[in-house]
Amino acid sequence: MKNSCEFNIIDRLDEGDKYKVKYFIQLLIRQEKYNKLKEEIQSRRKEIAQGEILSHDEIWNHLDV
Repeated sequence: MKNSCEFNIIDRLDEGDKYKVKYFIQLLIRQEKYNKLKEEIQSRRKEIAQGEILSHDEIWNHLDV
């Protein structure tokens, strides 16, 4: 959604439709294909809490750019 007018489209929905959108998003997130991403996020949170983060240079060097 690159158009700045589109970012608040959910805000324009009535409460019932907002609930439906939220429900379907939750179903999508529960799908198996997102489990790896959720696990990655959880592991990163643990790393960050322990102070194990990558510097900007380390990220770019890892990407070999």
